[in-house]
Amino acid sequence: MDRGLAGADRAGADHRLASGARSHRPHRRSGRNHRVSGLADTPLVAVIATGGTIASRKDAAGAARPALSGQDLLDLLPPMQVRLRPVELLAKDSSSLTLTDMQAISDAVAAQLADPEVAGVVVLHGTDSMEETALLLHLQGRTARPVLLTGAQFAADSAQPDGPGNLAAAIGAVLQGPAGVRVAFGGRLLPVWGLYKSASDSADAFARAKADAVPPRLPPLPRPVPGLRVDIVALHPGADALHLDASIAAGARGIVLAALGSGNTTAAVVQAVARARDAGIAVVTSSRVPNGWLAPAYGGGGGGHDLVEAGAVHSALLRPGQARILLAALLANDCADRATLTAAFGQA
Repeated sequence: MDRGLAGADRAGADHRLASGARSHRPHRRSGRNHRVSGLADTPLVAVIATGGTIASRKDAAGAARPALSGQDLLDLLPPMQVRLRPVELLAKDSSSLTLTDMQAISDAVAAQLADPEVAGVVVLHGTDSMEETALLLHLQGRTARPVLLTGAQFAADSAQPDGPGNLAAAIGAVLQGPAGVRVAFGGRLLPVWGLYKSASDSADAFARAKADAVPPRLPPLPRPVPGLRVDIVALHPGADALHLDASIAAGARGIVLAALGSGNTTAAVVQAVARARDAGIAVVTSSRVPNGWLAPAYGGGGGGHDLVEAGAVHSALLRPGQARILLAALLANDCADRATLTAAFGQA
């Protein structure tokens, strides 16, 4: 492993793992307990299994489904100078994870970090929502020791599964430190702030909206998020207010707009945002554009400037998925007044 990885979070930039961590041929072990024998002082890493492609195999109908346990995946690793504690938590595709599921993962990480013997935690997770769960862990303060999320783009029974290599790299990153939440994937260690899934068919699956983005200073946000309805409303050219009004009617506490460009839409949506504001619903504007800073510069009735005037808060960096998680955490912790939201998302 590259010893220079220790500064990844401090620098706010992603770092590339040593080339040997990129691909890894599965190694089937005969024992069920994956540990180094005779070395009681060997570091202990907890590995929390939640499902995802890394644990998936095709069923009789040809559909990939989570089928392998955490222990099954640990048994594929070669001998390592580490003790591994599998924790079987979920077996779900991450596209189906609810805020309740994400909170369960966060709570499981906290439980492992409460054990002073644990050097750090690896979370095995699907890629479709990995950046959301990673941000929740960061916001809820699961940062006392290294916490690495990883998974796979190619199923366990594919010709060239990438899961075992990602898992081995994540374990190595835990042992190197530093403390904090990161994603280990495709040969890189990535800070979670501004992270998004950028590819569906490549082993290098993630990117950041701005590679040099540094997380803002936020108040502690430890309270659980289940029970909150926070919706994402996707906008298109000429969009009306139908979907935004539906979220309002459904009882959403918060709404994130996946707007166009740097955060623009139509006059009809701006008017609906004003209705949401009057109903006490927090609205955050993000963008469907994946990269770059977002600025509420445009008027004309439906621009980002008009959305802010109508009551929306503009997200400067976080894209819709992570903006939803930050908004949910702020709402859960009674930090959703306009000034606090503007400060949080103005740097986000």
